Order: sequence, then C-alpha cells, then structure tokens
Amino acid sequence: MERFTISLDESLASEFDGLIRRRGYANRSEAVRDMLRSELERDRLDRDEAPHCVASLSYIYDHHERQLSERLTDMQHHAHDLVVSSMHVHLDHDNCLETLILRGHTLEVRAFADQMAAERGVRHAQLNLVPVDVEATGHNHTHSRPKT
Repeated sequence: MERFTISLDESLASEFDGLIRRRGYANRSEAVRDMLRSELERDRLDRDEAPHCVASLSYIYDHHERQLSERLTDMQHHAHDLVVSSMHVHLDHDNCLETLILRGHTLEVRAFADQMAAERGVRHAQLNLVPVDVEATGHNHTHSRPKT
C-alpha cells in the first residue's frame, strides 16, 4: 500500500469530513480511494480505453404505450449476448421500472442502452458503466474483474 499526503484548507477539509460522514465512510482514506476509482473509471470511459464493461440500465416506462412492453422485450431478446438479467417492478397503474444487468463490449452496451432509452414511452433511462478486464477461464465462460 502506498501512502501520500494532501493539504486542504480548513473549510474544504470540514466539508469533506461532512460528506464522508453522511455517506458512511469509516475514514478519509476509504472515501478518497472510492473517489479515485470513480474518476479513473470515468477517464477510461471518456478516452475509450475500457473495451469491456458490466453495467446496469434502469428506465421507467408507461406500460399503456402501444406495444412498448413487447418492443422492449424484443430488443432484449435480440441483445441476449449483452443482457445478463432483468428485473421488472410495477410502480403504479401506469408506470413500470425495469433494470437490466448488462455485460459486454462497452460500445455495444452503450448503443443498446441508447436504443432502449430512445423508444417512445421510455423515461428516466440511466446507464451505469463499470470498466472491467475480461479473463478467459477455460470453462466455457469468462470472468469480469473491475479495473480499479
């Protein structure tokens, strides 16, 4: 483990301490590590240096929208190589929440998420990508390890 020291003015340190307390961190080091991981992952994604990812795509849609449920399900079936799992929740009489767990090439995952979000009747779509390294196991499957 490598250590480094940073200097903060008193007000920034106080604000940071409040943030880590609200988020439940045990100490500053844990909070800084998480922030660094997040920034490194975002930077890899921004520079297209994360060819593989795992992701969650969540969206809300109106199930009364003409044939929308069928279109969304059909899109998931066509992307069966990306869609690992799905969860469907009835929010009220009109709205459903779906969350998909995705795994694959980052560009394909993004394209699929964009296609789902662009369907008429889909609202509040949010994609969360995590870059991973893919490792072949020799057992007819692969392992996905977070990069950071």
